[in-house]
Order: sequence, then C-alpha cells, then structure tokens
Amino acid sequence: MLAQQSKPWLLVALLGAVFLGNIDVAVVNIALPAIHASLHASDAELELIVSGYTLAYGVSLITCARLGYLRGYLRMFILGLGVFTLTSLACGLAPNALVLVMMRIIQGIGTAMMVPQVLTGIQINFEGAARVRAIGLFTIVLSGSAILGQILGGVLVSANLFGATWRPIFLINVPIGVILMILAATFLPVDQRQQGQRLDLGGVATLSAALLLLVVPLIFGQDAGWSVWIWICFLASLPAFAIFVGWERKLARRGGSPVLNLRLLTRLPIVYGLACLALSNVTYFAMLFVLALYLQQGLGETPTYAGLILVPWVAAFGIAGPLVGRLPATGRRLAPLLGTLLLAASYASLGVTLLAGVTTGPLFMSLLGIGGFSLGLQFTALVTLLTSSVKSRDAADMSGLLNTIPRIAGVLGVAVFGSLYLSLVPGKGQGIAIHAFTIVLFAFAATAFLAAVAAYLSLHYAKSAASDDAVVLRQERLSEVEG
Repeated sequence: MLAQQSKPWLLVALLGAVFLGNIDVAVVNIALPAIHASLHASDAELELIVSGYTLAYGVSLITCARLGYLRGYLRMFILGLGVFTLTSLACGLAPNALVLVMMRIIQGIGTAMMVPQVLTGIQINFEGAARVRAIGLFTIVLSGSAILGQILGGVLVSANLFGATWRPIFLINVPIGVILMILAATFLPVDQRQQGQRLDLGGVATLSAALLLLVVPLIFGQDAGWSVWIWICFLASLPAFAIFVGWERKLARRGGSPVLNLRLLTRLPIVYGLACLALSNVTYFAMLFVLALYLQQGLGETPTYAGLILVPWVAAFGIAGPLVGRLPATGRRLAPLLGTLLLAASYASLGVTLLAGVTTGPLFMSLLGIGGFSLGLQFTALVTLLTSSVKSRDAADMSGLLNTIPRIAGVLGVAVFGSLYLSLVPGKGQGIAIHAFTIVLFAFAATAFLAAVAAYLSLHYAKSAASDDAVVLRQERLSEVEG
C-alpha cells in the first residue's frame, strides 16, 4: 500500500491531469475568434479545433483505460501526459489552422490516455472514506477547471502576451505538464503489466468504428442540416455496436482479454447507475449550450455575462463533492436519487420563473446554483458507489465507462436539445427566446426525472444483490458448521 505521506502528492498529480484536460476545452472556446483572426481559419476548421479534440478523446477513452490495465496505469498516465504536453507546445506554435486541427486531435488522444488512469489510480490507492474524499476533490477539480477555463481564456487572449494573442492558452500547459510528470514518476506506485495478455485489436477497431458512427453525426449533424448521411451513420452504428458485442463475447469464451468487460453491463445496479449518469449529463451539457444561446442571442447579453451567470452552477457543483464524504452510509447511498430529484426540481423551477416573467437575475442564478449542487451531489455519490462496486481487476473497465458515457451523453444532449431550442426560435426576439427556453427547461426536468428513476432502480437492485449475497454467505457458513 502507498505510504500515507505520499498520497497528497499522488492526488496532486492525478487531479492535475484532470484539470489540464478539462480546462483545455473551455479556454479554446473563448479563444476561437482570436484563432480565426490570426490563422484565417475557416468555420469548418474552427469547429474541428474544438470537436476534433472532443471526438478523439471520447472515442479513445475505453481503449486507453484497457491499455492502462494491460501496460500499467502509471505508464499510460505518464505517456498520456507527455503526449498532451508535447501537443500543447505544437498547438501553441502552429503555423496554420490545419496543423492546429491535427495537433488538437492528437492532444485529445493524449488526454484519453491519461484521464481514465485517474479514477483507476484513486480506486487502487484509496479505500473507504479516503476514496470518498478523493472523488470529492475530483469533483471540485472538474468544476474549478470549468470556471477557471472561462476566466483564464479571456485573460490570456486579452493580455496578448508578447503579441502572441491566443497561443499562451496552449503554451501554459507545457511547464505544468512537465511538473505533473515529475510528480507522477516520483509518487505514483509502479504497477505490474499483465503478462501474457495482449490488446484486443479487433475490439478496439469495432468499438472505435461504432463510436465514430454515433458521435460524428451528433457533432456535425446540426451544421449539416441533419442530411441523409447523418441518419445513415446513426443507423450503421447499431449493427456496429452489435458486432463489437459479439466479438467481445467470442473472445471472452476463448479466454482472451476483451477491451471491455461486458460482464459489468450484466449487473443491473451498474447498468441503471450508468443510465442515471448519462441522462443527467445529457441535460448538463445541453444546458451550457442552450443557456448561452438564450442569453446572448435571445436577451442580448454579453459573452462575459453569459459566462459569469454559470459560476453559481459550477461552483455549487464543486461544493457538493466534499459534502458527500461527510454523509452517513445511508445518506451516501441515497444521494444519487435525491440529487437527481433535486436536479429535476431545479429545472422545473427555472421554467416556472420564466413563465412568471423572471428571465434572469439573482433568483435565476440561485436556481442555477441549486441545479449545480444537485448534480454535484449525484455525480460524486454515484461515481463513488460505482467504483466501489467492482474489484480492482475491473477498475480500468469501470473508469473507461465512467469517462466515456458522460462525454457521449453530453454530445447527444447538445444535439437533441440544441436542435429543439433552435427549431423553436425561427426569428429574433426576447419573447420567442423565452418561450423556447421554457419548453427546453421542462424537457430537462423530464429527463432528470428519468435519471431519478434510473437511480432508484440502481439502488433497488443493489439492495437485492446485497441480500442475495448475504443469504449465500450464511448458507456457506452453515455448510462449514455442519461439515
């Protein structure tokens, strides 16, 4: 077991990587106008600078989590951090938009190599209350990096250091990445490779193809006008996932090492827990997107105001994380259900305030804070329960699922609810925007309520499974006594 005095530095290394990967999305969004002016990037290139990173990251997560299990999570973590750091340097020095797009795609792969190892490292090196606290800090870093990304992106671009305009948003990653690599090499315990096991290349190929067929249309569907090729990709993703599942089952029967342990998805508490996580993230990422459109295009607010109004949400999300660790065992077990119910209530309350004529302001921001707090409560408790429900040998699989599913759900949420909002605002005007956002908020509430149902089912089946395990244990003990 890792020495107690080394664990704080271990967490700094692990959570520092999460910070870098998460902040990189926010700062780039803020810097897009400056990148456009500097590199004369087209609209398509600007979109790929953002979505290329997201796509590469989302598609690679499960594969990189498995590589961490096979090759050692420490090795993969440092390698991913190295790739991220070097591509940050390349992005900062990019001479044109094409090079920047290519480096962003590779940077997304580097992020996928390091981020799944974070939850794996927490699960392996922390137990009980210490694990709950570590995941609480993980939640704080997620929220804090989102806030700082909005602020730091604007500050660095506006400062125009050495006439470099947007380039420092990438170059600042380089010294931080080097420091984190030194910390990781010093304080993360060396783990052993899995001897005799090779990466499931067939599984990697079929899973990557299936995810690409699903995610690419979601990212580009709106701009493509939901043309025929978008729907063909959607339909093709279904047999692609079926082929992946068939391949993995066949490999498992032969005694191989699948890229994803599908047995986890036969356990109902895990399936419903992941469904709860997905449904809540559908609303969260869509909320960020639609709220920005509503405030800027609908109400005519400035981008700065649109960014600052989200501070209560993101800050409350981070505050909720550490509070989960202070709850009694029963409270932690019920937190995913209570959090999603509160999330549904916050969305519904926001819709009611719009109907009452309160379109923004302190009350609106307070309700956003309640929404962020409820999502943070649900997220932290759910991740803690799911990671605690599997053994160390399945930590990489669970980490891959916990990182991949929210990302894909977020892309799906933006596609579905973003399209819904835009379809309801055929023209400009505050009244139209308020009406459209009200409908979307009530749709968010309904989706969050479905997440609460999934949380309840996860809780119900987990309780049933625990009762069955207790019965089996008593029978085994009785057999030993009689023997």
